[in-house]
Amino acid sequence: MSTDSLGFACADPPVAALWRLALFLGDQLLQYIVLALGGAMVLGTGLALVRPRPETKEGELDRPPLGRSLAFMAIGLVAAVWALATLVQ
Repeated sequence: MSTDSLGFACADPPVAALWRLALFLGDQLLQYIVLALGGAMVLGTGLALVRPRPETKEGELDRPPLGRSLAFMAIGLVAAVWALATLVQ
Protein backbone atom coordinates (compact mmCIF):
# COMPACT_ATOMS: atom_id res chain seq x y z
CA MET A 1 0.00 0.00 0.00
CA SER A 2 1.32 3.43 -0.88
CA THR A 3 0.85 6.80 0.79
CA ASP A 4 -0.25 10.05 -0.78
CA SER A 5 1.38 13.46 -0.37
CA LEU A 6 -0.47 14.02 2.93
CA GLY A 7 0.74 10.74 4.40
CA PHE A 8 -2.57 8.90 4.16
CA ALA A 9 -2.50 5.30 3.05
CA CYS A 10 -4.21 4.65 -0.24
CA ALA A 11 -4.72 1.50 -2.24
CA ASP A 12 -4.65 3.07 -5.67
CA PRO A 13 -3.69 6.42 -7.23
CA PRO A 14 -7.27 7.53 -8.08
CA VAL A 15 -8.12 7.57 -4.37
CA ALA A 16 -5.20 9.92 -3.70
CA ALA A 17 -6.29 12.17 -6.55
CA LEU A 18 -9.84 12.32 -5.20
CA TRP A 19 -8.53 13.11 -1.72
CA ARG A 20 -6.45 16.03 -3.05
CA LEU A 21 -9.47 17.31 -4.99
CA ALA A 22 -11.61 17.18 -1.84
CA LEU A 23 -9.06 19.39 -0.05
CA PHE A 24 -9.22 22.16 -2.67
CA LEU A 25 -8.43 25.34 -0.72
CA GLY A 26 -8.98 23.30 2.43
CA ASP A 27 -6.12 24.70 4.48
CA GLN A 28 -6.81 28.31 3.53
CA LEU A 29 -10.53 28.27 2.84
CA LEU A 30 -11.40 30.38 5.89
CA GLN A 31 -8.88 33.05 4.91
CA TYR A 32 -10.27 33.26 1.38
CA ILE A 33 -13.84 33.54 2.67
CA VAL A 34 -12.91 36.28 5.15
CA LEU A 35 -11.00 38.14 2.42
CA ALA A 36 -13.99 37.97 0.07
CA LEU A 37 -16.52 39.05 2.70
CA GLY A 38 -14.31 41.85 4.03
CA GLY A 39 -13.64 43.16 0.55
CA ALA A 40 -17.34 43.01 -0.29
CA MET A 41 -18.19 44.96 2.87
CA VAL A 42 -15.70 47.69 2.00
CA LEU A 43 -16.53 47.89 -1.69
CA GLY A 44 -20.30 47.57 -1.40
CA THR A 45 -20.69 50.06 1.41
CA GLY A 46 -18.27 52.49 -0.22
CA LEU A 47 -20.20 52.39 -3.48
CA ALA A 48 -23.48 52.91 -1.61
CA LEU A 49 -22.01 56.02 -0.01
CA VAL A 50 -20.58 57.40 -3.24
CA ARG A 51 -23.59 56.66 -5.40
CA PRO A 52 -26.90 56.44 -3.50
CA ARG A 53 -30.15 55.37 -5.14
CA PRO A 54 -31.56 57.89 -7.60
CA GLU A 55 -35.14 57.40 -6.41
CA THR A 56 -36.30 56.32 -3.00
CA LYS A 57 -39.68 55.08 -1.93
CA GLU A 58 -41.61 56.61 0.92
CA GLY A 59 -40.13 55.57 4.24
CA GLU A 60 -36.68 54.75 2.82
CA LEU A 61 -33.54 56.74 3.53
CA ASP A 62 -32.08 58.97 0.81
CA ARG A 63 -28.54 57.96 1.76
CA PRO A 64 -27.11 55.25 3.98
CA PRO A 65 -26.23 56.43 7.50
CA LEU A 66 -22.64 57.69 7.47
CA GLY A 67 -21.60 56.38 10.90
CA ARG A 68 -22.89 52.87 10.32
CA SER A 69 -21.41 52.79 6.83
CA LEU A 70 -17.97 53.85 8.07
CA ALA A 71 -18.15 51.23 10.84
CA PHE A 72 -19.01 48.51 8.29
CA MET A 73 -16.16 49.64 6.07
CA ALA A 74 -13.71 49.63 8.98
CA ILE A 75 -14.75 46.12 10.04
CA GLY A 76 -14.50 44.89 6.45
CA LEU A 77 -11.09 46.49 6.00
CA VAL A 78 -9.74 44.90 9.17
CA ALA A 79 -11.07 41.50 8.11
CA ALA A 80 -9.64 41.80 4.59
CA VAL A 81 -6.22 42.95 5.82
CA TRP A 82 -6.12 40.15 8.38
CA ALA A 83 -6.99 37.55 5.74
CA LEU A 84 -4.50 38.94 3.24
CA ALA A 85 -1.73 39.00 5.85
CA THR A 86 -2.50 35.41 6.79
CA LEU A 87 -2.45 34.30 3.15
CA VAL A 88 0.82 36.08 2.34
CA GLN A 89 2.57 34.72 5.42
